[in-house]
Order: sequence, then C-alpha cells, then structure tokens
Amino acid sequence: MELAMGMPGAAQVEADHVPVVRVPLQSIREGDSPRVAGANADHVRALAEQDGELPPITVHRPTMRVIDGTHRLLAARLRGEPDILVRFFDGDADAAFVLAVRRNVKHGLPLTLAERTAAAERIVRMHPEWSDRTIASVAAISAKLVVSVRRRTELPDAPAVRVGRDGRVRPVDVTPGRRRAGELMRANPGMALREVSKLAGISLGTASDVRQRLNRGEDPAPPPRRAGATAAPRIAAPAPPERLPEPTVVLENLRRDPSLRLTEIGRLLLRVLNTNTITPAHWETFVETVPSHRRDVVAQLAGQCASQWQQFATLLQQRHQADS
Repeated sequence: MELAMGMPGAAQVEADHVPVVRVPLQSIREGDSPRVAGANADHVRALAEQDGELPPITVHRPTMRVIDGTHRLLAARLRGEPDILVRFFDGDADAAFVLAVRRNVKHGLPLTLAERTAAAERIVRMHPEWSDRTIASVAAISAKLVVSVRRRTELPDAPAVRVGRDGRVRPVDVTPGRRRAGELMRANPGMALREVSKLAGISLGTASDVRQRLNRGEDPAPPPRRAGATAAPRIAAPAPPERLPEPTVVLENLRRDPSLRLTEIGRLLLRVLNTNTITPAHWETFVETVPSHRRDVVAQLAGQCASQWQQFATLLQQRHQADS
C-alpha cells in the first residue's frame, strides 16, 4: 500500500478500505504525531466517558505506531480495555506522516494553523516535487501559505518539476513551454488550446494566457519569467540582535518538560502557546481572511491581546531576574 508520488490522497482511500481487526493495546505505540503540544487530556477523558466502543484507529504496521487515533488509544487505556479496533497501513514512514496530517485536519480534534503549517514544512522537505496546491490540500492551508513555507525551507536540490493533485508532472519554470506554445500558435493559428498545451507541456490555463498575450502583441512569457530577466533587488531587513530558535522547536522542547506536560495548568499553557505561536508567513493569510468591515475591530482585539502577552512576558522576565 505505497503512497503514490503525485497522489497523496490515494493512501487515505486505501487505508479507509482495509479490514478492521482487534489488536492488544500493549502492542501499539504512540506515533509520529503532527500535534506540537501532544495529546489533549480533556479530549481523552471525554472520549473515555462515551458509551460504546471507540471507532477504529489507524496504525503503521511496520512500526506499530499510531497514525490516526492517539486520543482514542489513550482513552481505551484509561478505560482499562485490553484491546482496540485497528486498521493497518503498510506504507513507509513518510507516507504514514502524510496520512496522519490528512486525517487530523478533518475530524476529532483538528490541528491548529501552526501545527498544519509545521506539517506542511515537513512535507515540503519530504516531497519537494509535490506542487503547492497538493501540499495545501494535505495540510488544509492555502497554497499561498505553502509558497511562503517553501521559500523559507532550505532544500539541497530543489526539483525542476512539480507533481500536481492530478498526478501530472509539470515544470517549475514554464518559460520554455510558453515559448514553445507561442511558436505553435504562430505557425498554426487555429490549433486548439488543448492540443497546444499537450505539445508544449503546459497547462490549459497557461496555454490560454499565452494566446491572450499574443493577441495583445506581447511576449508569450511575462517579464518576470523571461530568460535572463532579474527581479528588482530587495532591500535586506536589518538582522535581529539574536537569532531565536524556530517556534515549533521551542514548543517541542517545552512539551517534553515533565513539569509542564504532567500538570493540568502546564498542559493548558502548552495549548495556549501552541495556538498563539504564529510565524510571519501566517499573518499575510490572516490579513486576507478578515473581511474589510471587521478589520478595525480585529485590529483593536489583536492590539489588546498583544498588550496582555507583553504583560505576561514582562512578569516572566521579572520573575526570572528575581530567581537569578
């Protein structure tokens, strides 16, 4: 049951049709979860208190680690049950993580935006050949946010092609395809766009754009994509005085601290930090999401929240200095 390179949804379709079996709880381990703050104790207790048998969980057969259903597994343990219903998945570890993300953005206790963005960054590293829209569909974020994630993710060898949700392979740089399409249209003005896109190796939408540009007397490739063209120089932002670790790394270290994860108030703090740890790439998406008639109210509320967080930070710093 291998995950197709260009069709990440295939794994979920196959996993949903695997027979359900009963497996001893002691043989199952917690998995490689995309949840930064770990399991939610309140959600585990709520599941444990429900009547009837819990729905099947999905387990990676090669490692016996949970792919989807950690909260159900912990609830079954809390109930004292000897076994649990399981659907097995036989793909590799990368495919298992992708499946875990797909499952956890849709049901149960959905992943936060920070967790989905962190998952998208990991998928970019796993599958740099996947298109932005493909990764966006897996992580349930916008393709524009995936673009931002990809830009800040250092890849040793970025692929020259991308695999779309339809499984088709397309070049990252479509300039050669645009120029080939322009040549075909000039030589055969009546050629159908579908035929042009097939021969030039570009999408139907790109072929349509090329025809419109030719009709206006323009170059088939927009200026930013022309060979040898250079983008306007960017003014580098001043470097911060101290380079802080990535928020996801800080949160991962915090949730491993027993003094936090083993107390109720500590777990609450981890959840609050997880929800409010926003990377710069998120803000642009948030700004676009807020409707124009609500921007002023949201801006005021954001300012109040920022002030409260600043007060919290000041209290922590004062307490740290007093303890030093």
